[in-house]
Amino acid sequence: MEERRGRAPILIGTCNWVDHEEFYPDELRGRRQRERLAFYARYFPLVEIDSSFYGIPTPDRVADWVARTPDDFLFNIKAYRSLTGHEREQGRPRLPTDAEERAFLEALVPLRESGKLGAVHYQYPPWVVSGPAGREALLRARDRHPGDVIAVEFRHRSWFEGERLAETEDLLRELDCTLVGVDAPQLGSGTAPPHLAVTSDRLVLVRFHGRNYETWYRKVATTGERFDYLYRPAELQQWVPAIQAAADRGVPVHVLMNNNRSNYAVVNGFDMAHLLGVRAPRPPESILRRMEERDGDLPAWVREAAEPPAPPALEGSRQRAPNPVVAQSEQLHLDV
Repeated sequence: MEERRGRAPILIGTCNWVDHEEFYPDELRGRRQRERLAFYARYFPLVEIDSSFYGIPTPDRVADWVARTPDDFLFNIKAYRSLTGHEREQGRPRLPTDAEERAFLEALVPLRESGKLGAVHYQYPPWVVSGPAGREALLRARDRHPGDVIAVEFRHRSWFEGERLAETEDLLRELDCTLVGVDAPQLGSGTAPPHLAVTSDRLVLVRFHGRNYETWYRKVATTGERFDYLYRPAELQQWVPAIQAAADRGVPVHVLMNNNRSNYAVVNGFDMAHLLGVRAPRPPESILRRMEERDGDLPAWVREAAEPPAPPALEGSRQRAPNPVVAQSEQLHLDV
């Protein structure tokens, strides 16, 4: 791949906007997703739609999300579970039905037409391993989305072991798909090692799942239990050089926090913004309290942060979000 000139933007957000109960003001707690989304978009320019993994949203619902966010806001969207091999029949993964595939593609239309589609995120389960069947799964995903940015997240170490890592990267470069960098518990085979590579000039993506070893494989009632982990800034710092190196090559970067217990993902989103040299708005008081509980004091950058943006526009109007969390611009190495 040819290196581009100029630093590309780094967008920071969270994996969904609904779970962060202690992020929202009292008047928004327990209310509908779309009302929380407008508040969320005052602070972050990117979000991952993860509810689409469990149930495909209608185009009308997606269009409503589009209308409630600023013009420069982006959505990544997770592929529905049958498209990634998570649906099983008689103990074996099944392919998606024509109706499921059609419904998911229809849900993308409002995002694509508005220019707000960031990436389509394919998170494969641990039983999708490196080999001919795994390669076929990737080919199907690329054929399904010929013009879209495709981000691929693996949950099995076979894709990264020994010579397989180079083969994995070469395959994704051939398909022009993004290999998702993952920060997660390093336990067993159903995880991915911390690794960041440029496999598509269209996007580099990193997802932070937390490092809770006790819950990674446990059956839990909510995803918040599995991803119950609040990073300290020093842990996030390990990724900063590689993320900045990707942006310096001219490749846009998305950083998404999936440690969605309480308001942990939001706290760490602001942490990462500061580490990457981003001018972020002053976090809400609930976020500041969490930072102070964790660190014993507020970080110095908070004292210089601008006041939060104005309240969201009235329903049906559109505005740009001021001061979004965007960077213009043991440590990880970027694999190019």
